[in-house]
Amino acid sequence: MRRLGLVVVWLSVVWCAGAQQQKASDWVVKPEWVRAHEEFLASDAMGGRGSATPMEEITANYVASEFIAYGLKMAPGMTSYIQSADVEPFTAPNGRQRMRLADAPSETSRKTFNAIGYLEGSDPNAGTILLSAHLDHLGIRGDGPDKIYNGANDDAAGTTAVLELAHALAAGPKLKRSVLFVCYGSEELGGLGSRYFGAHPPIPLKSLVTNLEFEMIGAQDPKMPNGVLLFTGWERSNLGPTLKAHGALLGPDPYPEQKFFQRSDNFSLALLGIVAHTAAGYGTVPTYHKPDDDLAHLDLPFMTTAIQSLVEPVRWLASSDFVPAWNKGGQPKSRE
Repeated sequence: MRRLGLVVVWLSVVWCAGAQQQKASDWVVKPEWVRAHEEFLASDAMGGRGSATPMEEITANYVASEFIAYGLKMAPGMTSYIQSADVEPFTAPNGRQRMRLADAPSETSRKTFNAIGYLEGSDPNAGTILLSAHLDHLGIRGDGPDKIYNGANDDAAGTTAVLELAHALAAGPKLKRSVLFVCYGSEELGGLGSRYFGAHPPIPLKSLVTNLEFEMIGAQDPKMPNGVLLFTGWERSNLGPTLKAHGALLGPDPYPEQKFFQRSDNFSLALLGIVAHTAAGYGTVPTYHKPDDDLAHLDLPFMTTAIQSLVEPVRWLASSDFVPAWNKGGQPKSRE
């Protein structure tokens, strides 16, 4: 009888292990999860998640709490899931007011916040994948009847992608490579959060294998094939084509004149030599930086399908020996 009990226990363990493996390979990004993130991040209560404001800090804490719920750890050397930096106003040569990273806090400085979660891999020498988005938007401004710039697409949608990829990867078997999930603050002030991260990374930058940024994935671009995200700087490296070959719904950016590759947080890291690109939806969406960038103008099924298409390609990338590389002349050397 005891032997039978042991067999039952052993079969249960084998079944559970198989079920976990099946769960990983058949992971489904549920549309209600995508909507839930957007309902919170793009709500009027969040006041447009203005850069370097208390609402940005609340947003960073929401993202961090989701990372914790998914089982992510704090990044090596960090004592929190939040990385903060001081930013300060200054007058540009053209006379306009701008913000920059501050050397030290002052009476006029504010703080910006990056939310960072870490999924440790099995091989400490295999490098780390960085998945990122920005969590801030434009806040409350103007004199119109709708003063809240909700930023449902820009970039609550990208933040949602990072969250749900963290959800999927953390639920599966341990990956070979580690994965950093980062949602930056103050992108709307000139990529200040990503610049600070690049100057104060929790892991050595040389260990970053690649960076995939998510920006405005909440609507289908009419110039792209049905269901496909545009991938900025497609021709600059082998990352986009390789992910596509493994099932990611990605394609070349049809707006080279817009210089989208240089206009998102990926560019801060690309300048440091890391193969870093952005996956985006509608490149010139009519709601861009307008109050009607809200939940009602999102294509949630498109978002869900796009995120789903990236789960297994990113899992493959984090489990393989493939190292993305710049094509000849593809690495940017300056802010162009």
